[in-house]
Amino acid sequence: MPIRAVIFMLCVLASASARAQTPLPAEIPLFPLPEVVLFPKVGRPLLIFEPRYREMVPDALKGSRILGMVLLRPGFEDNYEGRPPIYGVGCAAEIEEYEQLPDGRYMIQVRGLMTFRVLSEDQRRPYRVARVEAIPERLAEADLGPLSTARERLAKLLVTVLPPNVDPPDPSIGDAEYVNLIAQALQMGESERQDLLERDSVLARARALVERLERR
Repeated sequence: MPIRAVIFMLCVLASASARAQTPLPAEIPLFPLPEVVLFPKVGRPLLIFEPRYREMVPDALKGSRILGMVLLRPGFEDNYEGRPPIYGVGCAAEIEEYEQLPDGRYMIQVRGLMTFRVLSEDQRRPYRVARVEAIPERLAEADLGPLSTARERLAKLLVTVLPPNVDPPDPSIGDAEYVNLIAQALQMGESERQDLLERDSVLARARALVERLERR
């Protein structure tokens, strides 16, 4: 199972320099995409080119700077310009950096904050806006040891699938960041990645990744 070289271009928030977690507003703009599942504490660049989302970005920048990254369900093509079905769980992302290009498009850098569940949608704007509730990722004290063990196993399995010219992730990052980085970067179907996002804890996500690599 190959791994995307882009894994090491993703921006990961290091625990030592982490800012206080931004609270999740009750209502956030949604950015539905067919091939992007974002995970907490992992970052990535995005190019914003559709008119409705070019309107969304400055609105978000004037407010909380938070977007709701959600995955489009299969069959979205028939109604892409409208409001096709989405998965009900997504990842809230904070816009950390942005640049408006001369043609009006935006390049933005986002960082995953937390998972959320969509409760309802507001249809009054060109882009989608939803009422949401945060889904805390459970990590009890008793889970810390098993998570560390799962991370070590994941690291050993990872080196067996890395291309020869690609280094493994920085070993200094925290266990949760490490697991989420791998979950976002491993080559797999987006529905499988969505399943990982919906796991109720980082430990469950780590164990699912270990099982996946052991089945390769």
